[in-house]
Amino acid sequence: MTAIRLPLTALALVLAMAACQPAGDPSTAPVQAAATVPGTAGGASPFSEAAIWDGEVDACRGQAPVADDCLSKAMQAAKASPQAIAAAHQLGAQGNPGYVSAWRDQDGVGIATIEYPFRANTNEGTLLVDSAGHTVDVDADVLPEMSRADATVKPFLDAHPDASPFAPAEASGSEALPNGGLRLIYSTPLRTCHACADEGMLRVAYEFDAQRRFTGKQILDLR
Repeated sequence: MTAIRLPLTALALVLAMAACQPAGDPSTAPVQAAATVPGTAGGASPFSEAAIWDGEVDACRGQAPVADDCLSKAMQAAKASPQAIAAAHQLGAQGNPGYVSAWRDQDGVGIATIEYPFRANTNEGTLLVDSAGHTVDVDADVLPEMSRADATVKPFLDAHPDASPFAPAEASGSEALPNGGLRLIYSTPLRTCHACADEGMLRVAYEFDAQRRFTGKQILDLR
């Protein structure tokens, strides 16, 4: 093998540049991974079976708007799992202090039951968790304003102008979709007040592809 020879002037220049390079130059430092929530890997969603928790939160009641911080401390004191604490923190950051009280898997889609202990009404909800860790709240915006003129719901709303959706939605079936997809169906009652009788039932389908990634939702019917 032939050795590569540098002229003396070039070699001197290289050595001089090396001597001037700061020992701690960030351009030569290894890239550090972004920080993640303890109990999650690479920023993965904390929502899983490992996030289940069921503990005492009475000491936190009436402490709004600091209930989320109190809940986190109560969970830490009760030695909740890192995933449970991370999931509760995420819910609190969205303005919905609560925790995962139950979990089940339906054909590759995670279904998390969420306890909202500080709400006056509707203390339980459901999040669908797809394979990428994205969550879908089945009680959020189930009948958006843009849908109210749709032929699927307009006749009912014209006949019941004061009726509105009242959470929580209940699971009401599932269907296989073409190419291996899955549709989960949830029903939400419509009433004129919280204690009033149901005036109708809204069915909404949440759809996932073959890899169980969430692809969208659609109103099936309102009757």
